Amino acid sequence: MSAAFASALLVLAVMAAIGAPIAFAMVVSAIAYLLLSGQDVSLASEQFIQSVYDSFLLLAVPLFITAANIMNVGSISDRLLDFCKAAVGRFKGGMAQVDILVSLIFSGMSGSAVADAAGVGKISINMMLKTGHYTPGFAGAVVAASATVGPIIPPSIPMVLYALVSDSSIGYLFLGGVIPGLLMMMMLMAVTSWIAHRRNIPAEQPVPLRQLPGVTLRALPALMMPVILLAGIYGGATTPTEAAAVAALYALLVAGLWYRSLSFRSLYTVFLDSARSSASVGLVIGSALIFNYIVATENIPQSLAQLMASLHLSQGGFLAFTMVLFLALGCLLDATTIILVIIPLFLPTARALGIDPIHFGVVSVVNCMIGLITPPYGMLLFVVNGTTGIPIKDIVREGFPFLVALLAALTVLVFFPELVLWLPRRFGYEG
Repeated sequence: MSAAFASALLVLAVMAAIGAPIAFAMVVSAIAYLLLSGQDVSLASEQFIQSVYDSFLLLAVPLFITAANIMNVGSISDRLLDFCKAAVGRFKGGMAQVDILVSLIFSGMSGSAVADAAGVGKISINMMLKTGHYTPGFAGAVVAASATVGPIIPPSIPMVLYALVSDSSIGYLFLGGVIPGLLMMMMLMAVTSWIAHRRNIPAEQPVPLRQLPGVTLRALPALMMPVILLAGIYGGATTPTEAAAVAALYALLVAGLWYRSLSFRSLYTVFLDSARSSASVGLVIGSALIFNYIVATENIPQSLAQLMASLHLSQGGFLAFTMVLFLALGCLLDATTIILVIIPLFLPTARALGIDPIHFGVVSVVNCMIGLITPPYGMLLFVVNGTTGIPIKDIVREGFPFLVALLAALTVLVFFPELVLWLPRRFGYEG
């Protein structure tokens, strides 16, 4: 490690410690490295522009964000909640179970945990609190935990970012996330049922069977979005980026023409919020890729791979080590930074050990999503707190059983890779 790189890391740590946005911290530390190493400072802007504007793949990110915002503004969320209430509301802890299921379905449209928690999650919390059977902390914990499933079930913005740094197939990554997402959902539902029985939380009034076809029909256009999205990708009709554009257009048509719940004013708000969110994500992506250029210049991944090889770790040992490390970093860093900056450091070692890149990518993304609910800097904790006012300490206290359940699911996925790879292999993956 050169003195210039050590200085850049010090600048990054100091700026992060004083609360500077991580994107700005990485840009400033990169400029410090270029100055100290005697390189042209304009390399920073060159790398930023090339990484963000030369990647057709990254165009999927603002399109998925737009699709999610359209669904939050329109009445699609309400109709999905009605459908899920009819499906699982009759079980113990009914409204909490409804939120977990609707998060699973909503994730098949947005690919964003934050969009899930801030949109349909806020509605779920209000519905849970209105019944009088749930504490605010428990309602917030359920929403935060279930939102972690969002970026695992396709489409997934974090998996798009992993594909960018690993050169893996987005299509196979999306397929690899299906079974893990379902496993996470079942674990969360089991914990919810256990807590509901302990606290004697009742089920919701069952929806009569004769009403189920009508409820399903009203939600059907929304339920069809993930089907159209995945059929386009795996049928060969669209690339993942083109599928993201189809998703945004489909959400617009469904919310505006079918449900007639989207006005021009609300559409303006959607596009404005989407532009702001996309710009924020773009800054993090660009700054992270500048930092990746510096890391590559310093040969850090190769040096780390040699170090790992000298330790003679097995595949299981390496995966266990990286997962614990990512969990620890998830308490301090956001998921995007971990995926774009930290995970590429370990990719050469993973390849050298023969670890499948799709398996490594999916379990790493699951790990990063768990980091969204781990204190002190779990993003979803702040999102739920900001949208509902529920104290973070209450969410953390009530969320501990859900965190344990998600960690158990992660452990299973790490040591049983076929759970990730079975579905991609059914569609021709040969890794």
